[in-house]
Amino acid sequence: MSKSTINKTVFFNATRETVWAYLTEKDKLGMWFHPPKKNLTEGEAYELMRTYDDGQKKKVCWGTVLEMNPHEKMVWTFTVSPLNGSLTTVTWTLEEVLCGTRLTLKHEGIEAAAGEAAMGMLTALDAGWDEHFDNWRKAIA
Repeated sequence: MSKSTINKTVFFNATRETVWAYLTEKDKLGMWFHPPKKNLTEGEAYELMRTYDDGQKKKVCWGTVLEMNPHEKMVWTFTVSPLNGSLTTVTWTLEEVLCGTRLTLKHEGIEAAAGEAAMGMLTALDAGWDEHFDNWRKAIA
């Protein structure tokens, strides 16, 4: 594993099915992250959109869903504008724990994608995931 891999673990007081819905369904994903144009589907490209104050919509991150094992695991390619089209990989793993779900995110390939700007990109993505997970906790409560 690269030293530039971001690893995050979050616990939800919700079933894996519910957490999965917030990870894959258009309306629920948009409540905590950025809304896609449609539900995420294995083998298909996705674009996550942001609506600005002036009403303009712009894609902020995009890639392809490489693997989906419902309620257990999903793998995306992932990029944002500062990466100039270079792709990273995000792996989501859902595990049943006690009366809820442990969600683990592994975001890798950032150093290779960002080059000399890797540390700035790592810190921005790391903080971004924390913010999004906080939003997710509020949305799923």
